[in-house]
Parts: sequence; C-alpha cells; structure tokens
Amino acid sequence: MDVVPDFFERSLELHRKSRGKIGVRSKFKVENLDDLSIAYSPGVAAASEAIANAPSEARHLTTKGNSVAIVTDGSAVLGLGDIGPVAALPVMEGKALLFHELAGLDAWPICIDSQDTNDIVQAVRMIAPTFGAINLEDISAPRCFEIEALLQNLGIPVMHDDQHGTAIVVFAGLLNAARVLGKQVSEFQVVINGAGAAGVAIAKLLTCTEQVGGTCLSVGNVVVCDSKGAIHSGRTDLSATKQELLSFTNQDNESGTLAEVIRGKDVFIGVSKGNLLSEQHVASMNANAIVFGLANPIPEILPEDAFRGGAAIVATGRSDYPNQLNNVLAFPGIFRGALDAHAQVITTHMKLAAANALASSVTSPTAQRLLPTPLEKAVTKIVADAVAQAAPKS
Repeated sequence: MDVVPDFFERSLELHRKSRGKIGVRSKFKVENLDDLSIAYSPGVAAASEAIANAPSEARHLTTKGNSVAIVTDGSAVLGLGDIGPVAALPVMEGKALLFHELAGLDAWPICIDSQDTNDIVQAVRMIAPTFGAINLEDISAPRCFEIEALLQNLGIPVMHDDQHGTAIVVFAGLLNAARVLGKQVSEFQVVINGAGAAGVAIAKLLTCTEQVGGTCLSVGNVVVCDSKGAIHSGRTDLSATKQELLSFTNQDNESGTLAEVIRGKDVFIGVSKGNLLSEQHVASMNANAIVFGLANPIPEILPEDAFRGGAAIVATGRSDYPNQLNNVLAFPGIFRGALDAHAQVITTHMKLAAANALASSVTSPTAQRLLPTPLEKAVTKIVADAVAQAAPKS
C-alpha cells in the first residue's frame, strides 16, 4: 500500500489557502487608550521591573512559561532528508499546531540556516530567554547528539524529539505488546535496525536499568544493526556513537547481517528504510514475534507480509494501519509536564515515566490496539501528569 497522492494535493491546497498553519493570537483586546496603557506603555514597565528583580516571574508574566521553540536546521526532515531550513518550515508549523491543539502550548518554528554544531548551539542559547523549553527537531545524526548534550545546562528543558519521543512511544508499545503476549519485557531479545538518532535513543531507553514504580523495565538484550550489519566489537569502522552503543548492547558480541542476527529474536524494531525485511526474516524469529517497522512512508516490511511470516504483533509509523507508533503520543505531554513542573532538564526517569503512563493509558491492549490513536487528547494529560511527578524538584 502506497501513500495516497490525494493527501499531498489536499495538503498543498490547505497550505496555499491559509499561508501556513499557525499564527499569533492576542490574549488581550486593545480597544481604547486605557487598554493600550495597560498592555503596553506605561503599564508594561511594571512587568519588566518585576522580572528584572525576580527572573522566575517571567514564567507567570509572559508567554515564556507556556512556550516551546521548535529548532531545526532542516538536515533530516521526515523521509525527505536534507531539504534545508526553509523547506522544513511546513513540518515545524505542523508540530507547533500539535503542541497547541493537544497540550495548550504556544510553539514557534525556529529554522536555522546553518548545519554547524556551534552555530546552532549558540543560536539556541541566544534565543533561550524567550522560551520555556526547546524541542530540537529533524537534525541529522551525529550532530543531534552533540547539540542536545551541549544545551543541557541551559536552565530550561531541551529534548531532541526524533530521539527521545520515538524511544518513549516505541517502549510504550513494547510494554503493551508484552502484556498482550503474557510476557515480561525482560524476556525479550531485540534487534534494532538503524543506528541514527532514533535507533540509538531506543537502544538506550530499552536497556536503561532505572526503576519506575519499583519495577525495572529493561529488555533482555538489544543488538543494533546499521547498513553493514550488527554493531559489534570486531568492527573497525564504528563512529564514537556506535562504539558507545557497545557499552550497553550486544552482550554476546553477535556479528553478521540483519538476516543473520534476527534469527531467534523476539522483537524487530526498524527505524531505517523501507522494504528491508521479508516474510522469511520474520519466520526465522521466535514464535509470537513482535515487528515494529517504523520507516516512513514505506515500512521495513508491510504488516500483511509480517503476519504471513508469523508475527503476532505488528506496528508501523503510518496512520492507515493499526498500531501507529507516532511521536505525537509523547512530545506534547512530555513538554507540558516538564513546563508545569518548572523542570530544568528532561531526565531518563521522566522519559520512562512517560512511556509507562502512555502504555497504562490503554487498560486492555490487544494485538490490534497497543496504544491510543494520536488524536486521543486525554492521553496528553496522562503523560504530562506522569512527567511532572517524575521531574526533579528545582
């Protein structure tokens, strides 16, 4: 099944007619000189003085406490790749719309015309006073790892959603897949295909040994594959990021191609490209295999082919199949909760809490319904409350 071209045509018509998807709205009507004097000069000086005396007042007196900057350089946009900052703008506008609709947050696209790590870090530092949080978006690996790390001391939450939003939703889906099959996630032997931003973050979260509610949710083992096969200690072509993966993945130092290492595994998670997996690959996995083919628009294997190969549970990143694993299930609630808690960072514990809350929002998951659909608005509050409760007090 291919992407329906009609969506493209209708989307272009919508964008052209409305000139984008977001705009600025006023919270205060200016209908006379008295209104003007309160909203602007001279009255506004009182708010500025209050913030100068106590900078934390900006959360209460301005949009800062409810605002997110969506920062991109346009280097890894959806399935389109390096299309640049201007072409990325429609995607960032779409994300800003979802922030507002689902979490009541005001979000602005910030598309930076540079792919230099230091330029992007400096740009974010310079705009940070305006915003309550920073959502890094569609920045290619490995720069995305470095940029995010360098901004963790900013004093406001900074999260690269392509990494952590994806990891949280995948983990939530896996938690409920385990419930459907009557298993514990600690039993699962997992193969992740794709060692970019999402693949690395998923591997980190699945192997994290922190506890949520007194329970450790880590899987048994993870083997990460790139285009050359399993990432193992015998390879001499590994980047620093891939070398770091070996400190918490591939416990048995397996080598070989994807087709070789997938044999006897319980779970396949694809964050790479379409049509990489066959029925025969799935058939070589353990009984009741779980297949998450998340490449867009064409998954690593179509659900019907995965089922023919013997998969018990299948998920994709697409809305036209059951079990869509989409970041929109996570990022609005994560940022809402972080801002509500006045958190300065988004910790691993907060991410695990988000995944557990998202999974628990479906009381009786099935093989055809692991998680809520992306537009079930009640989910945002469930995730936000869990994130806020898990946030370190500051």
